[in-house]
Amino acid sequence: MWTPFFPAAGAASTSWLAGFTVCLSLIVSIGAQNAYVLRQAVQGECVRACVVLCVVSDALLIGLGVAGAAALLGQSPALAQALTLGGAVFLLAYGLFAWYRALWSGGQALETGGTDRAQRSAWGVVGTLALITLVNPHVYLDTMVLMGSIGARQEGGLKWVFVAGAASASLLWFVLLAVAGRRLQAVFARPMAWRVLDGLTGSVMLALSAWVAAGALQPAA
Repeated sequence: MWTPFFPAAGAASTSWLAGFTVCLSLIVSIGAQNAYVLRQAVQGECVRACVVLCVVSDALLIGLGVAGAAALLGQSPALAQALTLGGAVFLLAYGLFAWYRALWSGGQALETGGTDRAQRSAWGVVGTLALITLVNPHVYLDTMVLMGSIGARQEGGLKWVFVAGAASASLLWFVLLAVAGRRLQAVFARPMAWRVLDGLTGSVMLALSAWVAAGALQPAA
């Protein structure tokens, strides 16, 4: 009597776990989006809104990929290459900007807390994060193309179980990032800590930019 339910439950668990693990493996890195969320968590500005935006955008883009956008993009190698090169340019620009903050930004701009630090509006914080998230072409390759194509291979409603697993991984990661930023507030009360973080972020972004560009420019076999 219960036999028919076990395969469905097992398949759903497998699809959810696949979405969770693939998404987590892609987002656990020092990327532009993660660096911005960590910075906001340390500063204590609109952290919940940032987490919600990141999770919703991940779920939406992966869902679009599963629904068919991945297949459409996969049929256009030129578009995929353009997105990859655009992502490399974005990472290059973000890395250079992070180095600029590390080398030339004034001490007051790097301090956390206090009355001297101007509090930006929620719209300003969330709007900047939305730009970092959605203007980066490489985001679409990771979510819509890569994860979307994997999720699209699931059968029937399991596609959306896969998306739910991916959204759960995104939620877990960004909550952990927010908690970590809050715990590090004392460390980042020193301007030098911001300089080190920005220098590290810039170096990683430039290395990723070079790696992504090299992959895009490599001749097809």
